[in-house]
Amino acid sequence: MKILDRFQSGVAPNGEVGPHPADRHVGRQIATLRVQSDVSQAQLARAIRISFQQLQKYESARNRVSASTLYEIARSLDVPVSRFFDGLLGNGEATAPLLPVDERLGFIASAEGRRLIERLMRLPPRVRNRVSSLLFELGKEIDPVQCPDEY
Repeated sequence: MKILDRFQSGVAPNGEVGPHPADRHVGRQIATLRVQSDVSQAQLARAIRISFQQLQKYESARNRVSASTLYEIARSLDVPVSRFFDGLLGNGEATAPLLPVDERLGFIASAEGRRLIERLMRLPPRVRNRVSSLLFELGKEIDPVQCPDEY
């Protein structure tokens, strides 16, 4: 298959169908750094003048991030652009474990998730631990497969 054919068919240079591993890595890094900076998708999207849906597509690697947009994201999050490539295999360093971009990150970054975390953090540690245990037990009742006893 010629390079042009791969590009047009959505096949990455390594033969994989779907997003290139580097695009997935950069998207995960954007989401991770955004959450660590306590910035919502809507806030970051406004700061770089794109829709939050577009930012979601960058974070999930459904769309590739242009160099200029990556530069603006880095400026908004106050990190060097190179930070998005940290841990990328073939970038001259070992791979680092990354948080997956999935519904958990989306929930944590949502207004509801942030309110929940803020309220939990206001509880005394003993009460917070009891609430956590209660939620764990409820989860086991609802779906024992997703919530095994090893927590």
